[in-house]
Amino acid sequence: MGIDARHAAIAAGTALFCFGTVGTAVADGETLPSAAGSSVQDQDSPAAAAETTGITDRVNYEDEEEVAVVEPKRCDGPSTWISITSKQAYHIPSWWNGTKFKDGPGGTMNVSVTKSGTISSEMTTGAEAEMSGVIAKAKVSVSAKIAGSVSVTTGHIYSHDISKNKYGHLQYGSWGYKVSWTKYRSSGNGCGGVKIASGKATLPTSETGWKYWETSS
Repeated sequence: MGIDARHAAIAAGTALFCFGTVGTAVADGETLPSAAGSSVQDQDSPAAAAETTGITDRVNYEDEEEVAVVEPKRCDGPSTWISITSKQAYHIPSWWNGTKFKDGPGGTMNVSVTKSGTISSEMTTGAEAEMSGVIAKAKVSVSAKIAGSVSVTTGHIYSHDISKNKYGHLQYGSWGYKVSWTKYRSSGNGCGGVKIASGKATLPTSETGWKYWETSS
């Protein structure tokens, strides 16, 4: 697969165009459901959505397997606490029209975000009420760029070559994480704790960009 990426601009304001040198890249026709997200605000800011940084098409971002997060034993502090037990890189898609495109076969895709929106954190298993604590802990244990939600503005023009006889796909989103978490209550016995809750969450970061892949049809 040839890659000739050009991150030309990051812009906000009016909707921009989307075109291709061979054919016209068009948004996929289906209307996709919005991900069920958390309304919890970023713990470090009164704003609900973080200011984003555009990073386009990180190659092999999601190829690494889920890895354990090792944290030191807790011997003092609050009677309950949350630990992040594992993390996995994950491109969280913005599931609304104007952020997903397909073109081909062959040629070059030239796209931009044509509709703004918000990508929010999601509790995939476990209690939604724990989301604020999970976000706060993940900012320390995983990445300081994690937020409760991030804003996507119009713009972020991007170009990508498509392999011969293949169809190219470009999906905008946040370069975020899937995490597993566990909540403990102090056992009153040294540094140990009793597990009282656990779950999994999908957390966006303030870094956004295009994910590219190809199919045969």
